[in-house]
Amino acid sequence: MTAGTAVDRDTRVARVREAAQRIRLNALLMGEVQGQGYVGQALGAADILAAVYTDVLRQRPADPGWESRDRFLLSTGHYAIGLYAALAEAGIVPETELESYGSDDSRLPMSGMASYTPGMEISGGSLGHGLAVAVGMALGFRLQGRDCRVLNFLSDGELDEGSTWEAAMGAASHRLGNLTAIVDMNALQADGPTATVLRIEPVEEKWRAFGWHTQRIDGNDPDALLAAFDAIDGREPVGTPQVLICDTRVGRGVPLLEEREKSHFMRIEEQEWAICREQLIAGFAARNEGSAR
Repeated sequence: MTAGTAVDRDTRVARVREAAQRIRLNALLMGEVQGQGYVGQALGAADILAAVYTDVLRQRPADPGWESRDRFLLSTGHYAIGLYAALAEAGIVPETELESYGSDDSRLPMSGMASYTPGMEISGGSLGHGLAVAVGMALGFRLQGRDCRVLNFLSDGELDEGSTWEAAMGAASHRLGNLTAIVDMNALQADGPTATVLRIEPVEEKWRAFGWHTQRIDGNDPDALLAAFDAIDGREPVGTPQVLICDTRVGRGVPLLEEREKSHFMRIEEQEWAICREQLIAGFAARNEGSAR
């Protein structure tokens, strides 16, 4: 991508911030439908999803199966609650449908499944598979002579998996310049804090050693996200694969959830949902007021 002017960047950043706020509000809406869920991850990844779906992907919302679209692969299937909100933001899924999240016969199951949901490219959840699928897609597009971009969203917990690193080697070996990996470094996985489960640092040095161009950024900073994506072409059929290592915070934007003891699957009491929404709205208004001064 080519970076815009300073004015263009300000406009784009504002658009991403506003989209991320709506994604967070809709994630809370869906979570309240079930009374629980992977809400903390959705809140933490909202800025990344907003940047991808409002600024990065080439897509046709009215035709989610368009052959020349870019592909966004959600390897972390349990983050589907966040992706559904992003798909609604992009106009691929009707916003009114979000209230069916996790319900019987819904197109929005609690873990992402490509056979159910428009815009869901793979069935994720068995962690460690997403990057390998992305490598195959990126190589396939090159062989077909197409300039489709492939983005794979994976978690820091997936860096425990050997299959992830095999795929990373494959991408560098095949020089897949049309492939970008986005690693959500939220420091949490099912078995506890990532650092206590298996040592994965130094993450940046590892990706570089595997032949990837590496950037590490604050994944909750829209300006940093857009700058990082602007530095990536992402459509070169032959080149260096790119990885964005995004440090994020579980429950971002809702102090009640940011400050409580972190858990992979977050249970929120009935009376707490309204508090979460109030905190999210108040925090967004305060940040906007501060930036306007």
